[in-house]
Amino acid sequence: MELRQLRYFTAVVEAGSFTAGATALHLSQPPLSVAIAKLEAELGLRLLVRTPRGVEPTSAGRYLLDASARLLGEVDDIVAALGRFGSGTSGTLTMAAVPVLMWHRLPALLRAFAVDAPDVEVRLVDPPPWTAIDMVQQRTADLAAIMVSDPRRFIARHSGSLDIVDWGAIPLVAVLPPSEGDADEPLPLEAFDGRTLVLPRRTAAVPSLPEAVEASLRSSGVVPVSIRTVETIQTSLPLIEAGLAWGILPDPDHASLTRFDVTVRRIVPEPDPLRAVVLTRPAASENAIVAGLLAHIRTNTPDPVR
Repeated sequence: MELRQLRYFTAVVEAGSFTAGATALHLSQPPLSVAIAKLEAELGLRLLVRTPRGVEPTSAGRYLLDASARLLGEVDDIVAALGRFGSGTSGTLTMAAVPVLMWHRLPALLRAFAVDAPDVEVRLVDPPPWTAIDMVQQRTADLAAIMVSDPRRFIARHSGSLDIVDWGAIPLVAVLPPSEGDADEPLPLEAFDGRTLVLPRRTAAVPSLPEAVEASLRSSGVVPVSIRTVETIQTSLPLIEAGLAWGILPDPDHASLTRFDVTVRRIVPEPDPLRAVVLTRPAASENAIVAGLLAHIRTNTPDPVR
């Protein structure tokens, strides 16, 4: 039994005759009659009987008609779903992103993407940046979103093994304990002189926040009394909330740190921003879902790094 035979049989029953069924199927009548006769022979059953009014299904034919409607409907649903996979509007996508980008920028991106691709299931993980890169290279993530301090250098280093899309500037701001609510706005960088500063540890794999902060302090001659090293940006926030340190942290779109119990101030002179970049494997954009998300990123990133 073939799906083509079921479609032919259904068309004949619904049309009421072989002639009308052939017209609906854009066929000539002889091959349609042969196909139905072959189906009956294979099943060893009469499915249709001729009457003065045309053809009518037998009891077996009525059963087959109901079963065919269900089966053909499921097949049509499968074909439509596969079509959505091909167009990038259905399927799954795994994205690894550093937590700072999870706090505001990524939700805004996914909200816009969901308008075009509501049936795509996005799976998120929040590893450190070096792990996010490994996940893309090992094919356990489709994309990775990280922050770097020198995007041109990063692109030059990784352009052979990764496709890199710029995702815009990430400003650095002063993040102070909640008791510093009367701090100046903007806050002079010199205010960090003699303070305890918290910074995530450096990693040669992905120069990022520590390098940017140290360069800014050095250019202004600011010397903290001590620097407390933590594992990640997010683990520095409890220390700042507790009043044990000050920080200079990234604040994507100036909208990501308001969820924490800290005082946030812009800094003068303003440190050079970090840059968010989105990484994929070479040719990954041939995947329609990945290409769709990257299109949203490119469309909404002003002044991308070239």
